[in-house]
Amino acid sequence: MEIVISLAIGVLASAGVWLVLRPRTFQVLIGLSLLSYAVNLFIFSVGSLSIDKEPIVQPGVPANLVNYSDPLPQSLVLTAIVIGFATTALFLVVLLALRGLSGGDHVDGQEERP
Repeated sequence: MEIVISLAIGVLASAGVWLVLRPRTFQVLIGLSLLSYAVNLFIFSVGSLSIDKEPIVQPGVPANLVNYSDPLPQSLVLTAIVIGFATTALFLVVLLALRGLSGGDHVDGQEERP
């Protein structure tokens, strides 16, 4: 399970970095979204990868003997998903307005030469 999660984080992060370095603004937006998904998966995996375990620490039982899921990273990821969705929607509206005003969607403002 850890290998699958780490491979997913690596693929999302590398694809996100590659898209952020592209010259078009929509590709940059998708790259930032992929990077945020990679960070969300990383934070989620820090909590624990146990299945069907209660996110409760039992008093009197040492933490190394109980395999529980930590609820804090789950709540942080949920909050990050909501904020990321709102930020992506705002960024998309700004990019559409910029494309309408400037007529292009290049990051540096210059079109490619044929």
